[in-house]
This record gives sequence, C-alpha cells and structure tokens, in this order.
Amino acid sequence: MVAFYILVFIVLFAMHAVLGAWFSACYHLNWKIFSFWLPLVATVATVAGLWYSRLHYEGMAQSIYYISYIWFGFVFLGFCACLIFWAVRGLLCLGSLPVGWMGITSIVVLLVVYGMSLWGGFSEPQIKRISLKIPNMPKLKIALLSDSHLGMGVSYKRFEKAIQTIEDEIPDVVFVLGDVFEYGPNRSQYAARLKKLYTPLGMYGVFGNHEYYVGYENSKAFFNEAGITLLENTTLVLPNRVQLVGLKDIHTARVSAQEVTDLIASLNPQKPIILLSHTPKYAEEAAAAGADLMFSGHTHNGQLWPFNYLVRLQFPRVYGLFDVENMKFYITSGLFYWGIPLRFLAPAEIPIVEVNL
Repeated sequence: MVAFYILVFIVLFAMHAVLGAWFSACYHLNWKIFSFWLPLVATVATVAGLWYSRLHYEGMAQSIYYISYIWFGFVFLGFCACLIFWAVRGLLCLGSLPVGWMGITSIVVLLVVYGMSLWGGFSEPQIKRISLKIPNMPKLKIALLSDSHLGMGVSYKRFEKAIQTIEDEIPDVVFVLGDVFEYGPNRSQYAARLKKLYTPLGMYGVFGNHEYYVGYENSKAFFNEAGITLLENTTLVLPNRVQLVGLKDIHTARVSAQEVTDLIASLNPQKPIILLSHTPKYAEEAAAAGADLMFSGHTHNGQLWPFNYLVRLQFPRVYGLFDVENMKFYITSGLFYWGIPLRFLAPAEIPIVEVNL
C-alpha cells in the first residue's frame, strides 16, 4: 500500500507541475512557485486526503474523500488538456503566430471540461436499452448491474434511486458483473436493498477485481447478504432453461482461456448459453465454444476521456455491443464510477437487455 501511495504521489506531482508550467508560461508567473512549490503542496494535501478517507469513514471523512478525488480528477483532465495546449502553442510558435490568447482560452476550456465531468459524475445513471434477436433463446428481459463501487464515494440515496430505476423496468433477471462494494459506511444497507430487488428468475453475479482487493471472504459475505448467487467458474441452469456460466475475475484469479472453453463445452449445446465475466476477455474463445451471449464490465468506458484510449491498449473492446462470430457481446460502462466521482464523455448507465422481445 505504501508503494501505491508513493506512485500516486509521483504521478500526481508530475501532472500538477505540467499544469503549473502551462500557466507560468501563459501569464509569466514565477516558475519555481507555480511549477514546483504549489504542485508539491497540492500533491501532499491531495494524497493525504486520499489516505485519510481510506482509513476513516465518519465525520469529515466523506467530504475529504470528495474534495481529494475530485481534485485528482481535475488535475488529470487539466494535465491532458495542457498537453494539447502545449502542442498547439508549439505549432503556433513555429509559424510565428500569436499565442497570447491561449491563456484565457485554456481557462475557459478547463472550466467547461470540469463542469461537464462533474455533471457526468453526479448525474443519475440512465437506462441503456439493447434489443437482441438470438435464435433458440426464450424471451428475456435482463438488467445489468456492474461497477457500482459502493461505499465511500456513492451515497445510499443515489444507490436507492438506481435500484428503483431497475425495479421500474420489471426485468426477468439481474446479472451482477462485479466491483459492487468497495469500502466505507452503509455496507449492510446496500446489501439489504439489493436483497429486496426481486426478479422472477433471480439475481446472479460474478466477482470483479475489486472484490479480491477489498477481501475475498468479505466480498463473498456481501454477495450472500445481498442475495446474489455467486458464480465462480461454475454453471447453472435458469428456470427458463437458459444455461448460465460465471467466471472468476480473469486477471486477478488468473483464469485461462482453456478453463473458459471447458466450462462452456460442459453444457448442453442445444440450449442457450450466457456467459458473465467482469473482465472483457476471451470473447473469441467463448463464441467458439458455443456461448450465445456474453456480458462484461470493468472498463468504465475509460470514465474520463481520453483515458479510454489507454484502456483500449489493454482491451480491444472497451464499450458497447459487439458481434463475435455467432455470439453477442455487450460491455457496459458501469453504474457509477471508481474513486474519482467524475465522468467525462463516458456516461454511466443501467443496461436493460431485451432478448427476442
């Protein structure tokens, strides 16, 4: 954990320094103050806030959480914007064109970006409807719940609203795709509210990487309290004869492609097969083995543009509906956010998947 915070400190200080250097160049400010001392103080304060809110849940802890993480997000977005500003400034200087206007323009751009990211983060997740035609599968209305990261960064009131939105859709089944609860207050309340979410066919889920990070047994207990049937490289048959496969988190639990193939191959190929995997990997192997439908989360669609381009370096498919051979594959952007309570050009969602309706 100490190594993690040291890494965060280095990265955050570098981003602060780039922001300070930009405004020093635009407004002829004291370089040492704005590119070193202020970034150093801001980085120390932000990392201290991250650390404090990870260990304390009462009193001012939640306010410190929001201030620290929102500031972190603003610095990241500002850093990305400043890289673009520096590139434009360099091109203008090469052409001997005026650059004096860039200071005020960059401030306006950053204010717009920050406003949009706050709006994206604190807006309620919207219903995303996906209509599919899948031969040999009965009519089915599925609600997906993924990457909620409940706890310190998501109030119970916001979660209650999201669950009510799902209930209003009257789905046949809910699939939980992992990264459900992080840390913080109201753990039992979140679990109790999930347990009240009734659907005719039940609620089934898989672990994400964060379930392992926060403690395997603790996460298993939460799923049990919430009434989520946990699938860990296991299969079952729903009352409507649809076969369900649930994977452990592929990266954290080191699930192999062969394990995925063997699980699907053990099922009846004459009956429909749905695969749940937090991490969007092994889609080709799943399709080749006979899966008809696959659901994943994990990527958040980047959460803060342009981070989605970095995510794409790891996963060829980041968000949306894909055809993989004869299998349909949907990757959701998630219910809320991880850590930083902001979203920029990557809105949160509640996918409602209507099969053969």
